Amino acid sequence: MIFTLADAIVDWGTIGKVIAAALVAGLVVTCSFSVAILGAARSLEMRRSRRATEATAYAALGLLGAAVCVAAITAGIVVMTAK
Repeated sequence: MIFTLADAIVDWGTIGKVIAAALVAGLVVTCSFSVAILGAARSLEMRRSRRATEATAYAALGLLGAAVCVAAITAGIVVMTAK
């Protein structure tokens, strides 16, 4: 009964798309931030151990994770302000 009344008002397809986009964005931002923290922490460990090559690789991984995180947040802001 409630869904029958709501069908005339609510666009269920659009709500489903919003939920899916929020889920994907949340996972991408969370995972990329985790990769950024991992890269930074391991880079410091490798530098303390005087392993320059590995430290550079982890630093690059950390920067990549941070860049993905910033790009996802920027894309979200652009999408929100465009509508």
